[in-house]
Formats: sequence, structure tokens, C-alpha cells
Amino acid sequence: MTDRAFSVVRAGALTTVQDLGRPGHAHLGVPRAGALDAPAHRLANRLVGNPASAATLETTLTGCALRMRTATTVAVTGAPCPVTVDGRPAPWGAPFRVPAGAVLDTGPATHGLRSYLAFAGGVDTEPVLGSRAADLLSGLGPDPLGDGAVLPLGDPHGPPARADAVPHPGPVPELLLPFLPGPRDAWFTEAGLRTLTTGRFRVSPASNRIGLRTEGPPLERARTGELPSEGMPLGALQVPPNGLPVLFLHDHPTTGGYPVVGVVPERFLATAAQAVPGTPVRFLRMRPRGRVPNGRWNPTAGDADGRRA
Repeated sequence: MTDRAFSVVRAGALTTVQDLGRPGHAHLGVPRAGALDAPAHRLANRLVGNPASAATLETTLTGCALRMRTATTVAVTGAPCPVTVDGRPAPWGAPFRVPAGAVLDTGPATHGLRSYLAFAGGVDTEPVLGSRAADLLSGLGPDPLGDGAVLPLGDPHGPPARADAVPHPGPVPELLLPFLPGPRDAWFTEAGLRTLTTGRFRVSPASNRIGLRTEGPPLERARTGELPSEGMPLGALQVPPNGLPVLFLHDHPTTGGYPVVGVVPERFLATAAQAVPGTPVRFLRMRPRGRVPNGRWNPTAGDADGRRA
């Protein structure tokens, strides 16, 4: 094992290696995987001089602690959390140097769920189908971190970035999820479709990297039975027999037999990745861009019932 590595002192609730995933393999039954909060992953890499494709660590709620075997530049983004090096405070959202032998500790998220740790050179585990991302559904990629594990680091790509300010996400008081209806919205009654856009939903504690599950009023079905298995895209709102929508995230299955009432565009999924259990959820039906609501031209219409989302 090269000296460019770190050992895991505290793995945390769930810490995985993630990059931009392995798109393009759904026909083989392989999900995309990759960082759930892609903007936070990209920012962390940029701060330490890595390309966006470099692998980071994605922590869940409780952070993690690592002992560096070599001096390394690190950045932490995503869910804000306390950061220390050998017990001394270190910055969140900015690059900093961790000496060889020091323990880097990211504590519990103050709000949000997932933080991202980038290291100069990236986490250099063996790629599978062109990606180092851990996929919890298929089992591809490295296992979730465990105490005592040792992971290699790559060679630095370039100097750390200078940033006057970085986005500091605040708590998500309400998760707004614009969706495009279909392809199986006809499987639900008009009352069921109204429930989707007017009902009071919240994020379920049963959510994970595979899907964000909801609690709330069930959607009324217009048809009984289930579909033959068909392709499931990222962002699909699949409705199982309990009638509660499940938003498919990056480790989702590539096929399924429950109807998909709508699809949430990928640009809205990073916020969903940071929504803690109990967060209120509101689904907003999207209109085609440029539609004329109330008989008046509105060039901004199209993101969610005429409102920017």
C-alpha cells in the first residue's frame, strides 16, 4: 500500500466512495450510482485542485474520522459540519492542509444529511465500469467504509482553488420537487393526482441512496394489478402498492413493475439528497416552458406551475 493513503478511525453511520457515477449501463442492469449531491461533490474537488471526476467520500449524518498517512490538502462541503484536525478547528468549505499522521474528523451534520470530503489526488480505489462509486444496490465499487480500512489516494492534479466564498446551504424547511407527469399517470384517478400535488407529505426515515421514501396520504389508483417490468430513470416517482411515492435516487433499480406517476428532473435531486427525515415534501407539476398561463405570455413558465423552482 502506498504512503498516499488514509486509514479509517471512525467510519460513521454510512460513508462511501463516490464520483460522478457510471451512467450508460442501465441496459446491463447497472444503476448510475455516484454522489447524491453532485454540486457539493464537484465543489469539494474544485477546492483541492481535482477534476470533477475524482472520487470523494460521501458521509451520512454522523461524519467520519480518518488518519492521514501523508500530508494532504482536503476540503469538506455539502452538509455543514464541525471539522477538526487533531482536535483543532479546521475550515468547512475551504481547502486546508492535514499533516501526515494527523486525524481529520468531520462531526455530525448541523443540518442536511450528506457531507463530501475531497482529497488532493482523489480517492484512488479500483474503478469498476469506469467509476469508483460505491453502489449499494448492485454491490459494485468499494464497500462502505469500515473502521480500520485503508484507502489509497491518487497523485495531486493541481494547486488548490482560491475561493472568496462558497455556497453554505441552510436547512431545508420544505422539499419542493417539480415533476414532469407520466409515463403512467393514467394509472391514477384524478383524485389521486390531486393528492400528489396538494397532499401533505414528508420524508420517511426509511429513505436511503436507492430512493427517498415519503409518508403521507396514499395516491388512489385507477387500475389494479401491476405493469410488466420496464425501465426506471433517475428521478422517477414510482408508486408501490401502499400508494406513497418513492423518488428514485442514484442507486435505484434500473427496472420495476410499479407505475411511475412522474419524473423529477436531475437538477432538483441534490436538494432531495440533503432532506432529513420529517422534512415536509411538496410535489409541483411542471408545465412546458413558454406556456401561457391565464391567457398571458410568461417566458419563465415551465419550471413548476409558472413559478421558478
